[in-house]
Amino acid sequence: MRAMMLGLGLLLGAGPALAGEAAQLGPRPFYLVDQLKPGPLKDRLAACGVDRTYTPRTFSISHRGAPLMFPEHTREGLLAAYRMGAGIIECDVAFTRDRQLVCRHSQCDLHTTTDILARPDLAAKCTQGFTPADPATGRKASAKCCTSDLTLDEFKSLNGKMDASDPDATTVAAYMNATPRWRTDLYAGSGTLMSHREYIALVKGMGRKFTPELKAPQVPMPFQGTYTQDMYAQQLIDEYRQAGVPASDVYPQSFQLRDILYWLEKDPEFGRQAVFLDDRDETAKGFDPEKPATWQPGMAELARKGVKILAPPLWMLVRPGPDGTIEPSTYAREAKAAGLGLIAWSLERSGPLKGGGGYYYQSIKPVVTGDGDILRLLDVLHGQVGVLGVFSDWPATTTFYANCVGAP
Repeated sequence: MRAMMLGLGLLLGAGPALAGEAAQLGPRPFYLVDQLKPGPLKDRLAACGVDRTYTPRTFSISHRGAPLMFPEHTREGLLAAYRMGAGIIECDVAFTRDRQLVCRHSQCDLHTTTDILARPDLAAKCTQGFTPADPATGRKASAKCCTSDLTLDEFKSLNGKMDASDPDATTVAAYMNATPRWRTDLYAGSGTLMSHREYIALVKGMGRKFTPELKAPQVPMPFQGTYTQDMYAQQLIDEYRQAGVPASDVYPQSFQLRDILYWLEKDPEFGRQAVFLDDRDETAKGFDPEKPATWQPGMAELARKGVKILAPPLWMLVRPGPDGTIEPSTYAREAKAAGLGLIAWSLERSGPLKGGGGYYYQSIKPVVTGDGDILRLLDVLHGQVGVLGVFSDWPATTTFYANCVGAP
C-alpha cells in the first residue's frame, strides 16, 4: 500500500517545486488560523508565520479559478489562483454550437455566470429566455442559456459574472444581481471567458498542471446528429497533444465513469491519471458513505476497472469522532484499502461555517462551529485520510496549509 500511495504522490507532482513566483497568500489563511480553537494545530499553523516564502503546491487545486471572489472560469480568476500558489488549475469543459471546447462549469449555466441576459441579441439565442417570477402563482424566475446555443465567437463576447440568480426576480437586472453576501462583486467588472485552448496556453505559460473536467452534455447526443460523447472526450485529450502538453501534467476528470473507461482504453497515457468524480450521494438512491453495500460499483471494482483516483465531496471522506474530533469515514478507509488515491472537493465553497457549514460539511455538522474548522477539516484530510489534493475556491488557504505541513 505504501508503494501505491508513493506512486500516486509522484503522479500529482511531489518533488521539485513548481515553476513560478512565490505564492501571494493575503490575509485569509491567517484569519482562519486566528479562528481556530486553541490547541496543537493552531500552534503549528500559527508558527508557520507570515514572513516566510510560500511556494506553489500540487496539493492546492484551483476549483474553477478563485470563485470565492472572482467570476468562475475567467482569465482573471485563473490568474488569481496562480498567484495564490495553486499547483493544479481546473477548467470545466463544455462545447459550443460550432463544437469548440470552452471553460464553463455547466453546459447550460450562461444565464447565471455571464451577462448574456443583458445582451438581447445573444439572449434571443438561449434555449429558454428569461421568465420573470409571478408571486400570484408562485412561479419562480427562470432561464436556460447553454454554450451549445452560441458559437465560440459569440461565447467569447460575453462577460463573466459571479455565479448567482434570484428566483424571485421579476426583472432581468434583479435576476442577475444576486451574488451572496459572503462573496463579492468587487472583481466582477471584467470576467474574460476562455476557450479550452486558451486555458491550456495560459496554464502552460504559468508552469502549472491541468485538470480539465468533461462536463455531462445537457443536449441529446450525438449533438447535431454526428458529434458523439466519445468524440467529445477525445477532442479534450487531443487539444493537449496539439499544444505539446505531456500527459503527466494533465488530470482529466469526469462524473461519468464511461468517460474514464474511454480514456483508459483509447488513450491510456492520459487515462492512467484520470479522476473519477463521485456524486453518487445525489444520483444513487440510498447512498451512505458508511455503508459499502450502497456503493455501486464498490472500491475494489473501480480499482479493477483501472480507476486510480477517486474524487468525492469533502463530507463523504469524514465523520464525527470521539470528543468532538473529525475522523476518516468508512468510504475513505475502503478507498485507501483498495489502493485508490483520493482528491476532495471543494474547500471554501460554503459561506461562513457558523451553524454547521451546509452541504460540504453535512457529515460533521455536529462538530463544526466556525470558520477555523476549515483548517481542522483540511488537517484530517491530509494527515488521516491521506488525500492527494484538495480543490478550493480560494487556493491561498490550501497553499498555506500545504507549505506549513510539507504537502507536495
